[in-house]
Amino acid sequence: MRDSESARIVRSPDPIEQPVLRLALVTLGDPHRQTGGHRYHRTMARAAPGYGAEIRFCSIPDRSWPLAMATAARAFRAASERSDAILLDSLAAAFVTPWIARSPAPVIAVLHQPPGGVGHGWIRSLLQGALDRLTYRHGSGFIAAGQSLVDTLRGLGVPDNRIRLVPPGCDVPVDGPPRLDLRQGRDVAVLCVANWTPNKGIVELVSAFASLPESAATLWLVGATDVDRAYAERVRRRISAPNLSDRVVVRGALPFDEVARMYRSADVFALCSSVDAYGTAWAEAISAGLPVIGWRTANLPHLAEHGREALMPEPGDLRGLASALHAISSDAGLRERLSAGAKRRAGTLPAWRDSEEAFFGAVREFLEAAGRRRRPSIYRSS
Repeated sequence: MRDSESARIVRSPDPIEQPVLRLALVTLGDPHRQTGGHRYHRTMARAAPGYGAEIRFCSIPDRSWPLAMATAARAFRAASERSDAILLDSLAAAFVTPWIARSPAPVIAVLHQPPGGVGHGWIRSLLQGALDRLTYRHGSGFIAAGQSLVDTLRGLGVPDNRIRLVPPGCDVPVDGPPRLDLRQGRDVAVLCVANWTPNKGIVELVSAFASLPESAATLWLVGATDVDRAYAERVRRRISAPNLSDRVVVRGALPFDEVARMYRSADVFALCSSVDAYGTAWAEAISAGLPVIGWRTANLPHLAEHGREALMPEPGDLRGLASALHAISSDAGLRERLSAGAKRRAGTLPAWRDSEEAFFGAVREFLEAAGRRRRPSIYRSS
């Protein structure tokens, strides 16, 4: 993978020879939510027994900021009991700041977002970012889901031997029910897989899609529609326009097997996310051999190249986005070239098996190192 030179991915030794690890994962809210980060954690929890480990979830109730901090002590205390290590989801990092220094177990942070979080107002981002950074001072190791997070940790002074890049797997099942007819009589089917939040750029995508001729494409929106109700109302108003109402189809959140069938049935994948640390949906689409459209930002430039697997207008360039949609829907040769590039790139992307081996290998390595020291500050002196 392209990022492997800048952050080492480790593989687990033979799990049969390893002692059983009791791991507690502290997260925020319902761990069964349909987000990339929560799916990552659930996948690791299911895989844990095969690597001589067990992962139990300790969730902090998701209350209005900063009220969740009042209940974080109980969740963190429960995680510390009978655990060899605590896995700390970056969603929860700010809320455990007052208690992390007293943790009897080593803490390994698992980052899916930068300090300060994503999609918050500037005041919360500032305060949460400060708390996140204070929490990370007590980390015995860091597992980062994307290269941008590796760069962020390095910027905080975390040494490379405390960081492991473990991106999510992106393998999409190739077998299953027959392909769906997503074109619905039009030239191509465009698929977007994303929850309806402002950072996913659904409104911008729909606005650019509106410029296409009626016969050009059908747009399918897959993802939770109730995460941000105000934003969802904006999306619904936009797609209710007379020139869109019959060619934009909302499917909502779907089980992954059905999402995989959508990938196999579409012609093009489009996602205008601005802050994804990795971009699992982009990687899954590429793995399925789909040409990709998205802003030239977040982690997409690490996953694809403009003109080879993807078309990437500059962030916020709605005319460029519309032009890319026009080109890919009207030029079959372009779609075929980008699809061929995606299929070549797919062979270099991690499968979930790779991610699982790297994850549990990193956890064991960090714990072995923690056992050889008394957890000094990870920050280098200036």
